[in-house]
Amino acid sequence: RANITTIGNFWTDLVKSTLYILLPLSLLVSIALISQGVVQNFRAYEQVTVIDPFAGSDGAQVTTQVIPMGPAASQVAIKQLGTNGGGFFNVNSAHPLENPTPLSNFIEVLSILIIPAALCLTFGRMVGQYKQGLALLAAMTLLFAAFLLPTIIQEERGDPQRLLNPKLEYSEELQGNMEGKEVRFGVGNSAIWSIATTAASNGSVNSMHDSFTALGGMFPMIMMQLGEVVYGGVGSGLYGMIAFALITVFVAGLMVGRTPEYLGKKIESYEVKMVMLVVLLPCLVVLGCTALAVSIEAGYVGVANPGSHAFSELLYAYSSMGNNNGSAFAGLSANVPFHNTLGGIAMFLSRYWLAIPTLALAGSLARKKIVPKSAGTLPTDTALFVFLLSITVLIVGALSFFPALALGPIIEHLKIWG
Repeated sequence: RANITTIGNFWTDLVKSTLYILLPLSLLVSIALISQGVVQNFRAYEQVTVIDPFAGSDGAQVTTQVIPMGPAASQVAIKQLGTNGGGFFNVNSAHPLENPTPLSNFIEVLSILIIPAALCLTFGRMVGQYKQGLALLAAMTLLFAAFLLPTIIQEERGDPQRLLNPKLEYSEELQGNMEGKEVRFGVGNSAIWSIATTAASNGSVNSMHDSFTALGGMFPMIMMQLGEVVYGGVGSGLYGMIAFALITVFVAGLMVGRTPEYLGKKIESYEVKMVMLVVLLPCLVVLGCTALAVSIEAGYVGVANPGSHAFSELLYAYSSMGNNNGSAFAGLSANVPFHNTLGGIAMFLSRYWLAIPTLALAGSLARKKIVPKSAGTLPTDTALFVFLLSITVLIVGALSFFPALALGPIIEHLKIWG
């Protein structure tokens, strides 16, 4: 938009996105999940007879087992496409009736990322420069791959204390770190899900992140701390990445001595102030809440592990709450008054107050005229800009949390491998 004083109609966007995108995709994903065995009915829980031939003195024992029922497939489709993450069953997408096969696992991971990734291309079409959307998508994909690969490597590498166990079978050693993971998914699919769910503001899990290796659990944590701009939630990752793009063109403009521009709009002091509020407010909330939690005795209530891993659990918890994720290092029992109260404040500040500078930035840019390109304009649809944008995300996002990460997963990794 240019030379206007409004930023559109919220209700128009809400109705269109629900009817034309979320509802049709939810129907398709639901049917695909049902075909893989995900439960979809309205029956009460059922009791079935189970014969265990390896239990009991007589060689067989008959017991009963409760099988949960309900409209799981439709709800799982909605939660994944809407990047919510609350599981229909308590163990979320690790449950065999919510995510029974490797194919259902692939469908659900794809559902988490498909809309946020597609919105980059939508953005390019809306601004009339398709390459601009491709550039944002390329930067997101580059960062996604950069964090996915070391996560898989660390989990395949396993725990040295376990590998040195003389009772360990060779076949078990080759499996890597299988603690907290489902055998039907293995290390690879579990690591992919952990990065996908924290890259988006999703929070669903198919393995227990608290059981990952020290560095294997650190990389999903960093994906949240970046602001979940790598694809991100449905729409929220895109505006976060655009904020980083404005920082990138501003820094590049300072380097060459020209007024920075993005999509023909001049980026001036007001826009930079709003962008920095968008980027720094979540850092302040996450680090401030974590510091408070480790500074007083009430913050340690619910921590199940000592030392550096306890710090990692608290840092992960407030990274998740402050950046709208929902996953957890579940060794921390967060359902205590301190974490309920402070976590609620963290969610309120990071989510609602973040919308204020974002909308202010949108309104400011909408009022500006579009300036024709000149010889001094930095192209924002090239491989060079993709690289600069990726580095900016890492420097501004990741380095803000590096001292805290050094106290948690990094020192834990050094202690274990030392």
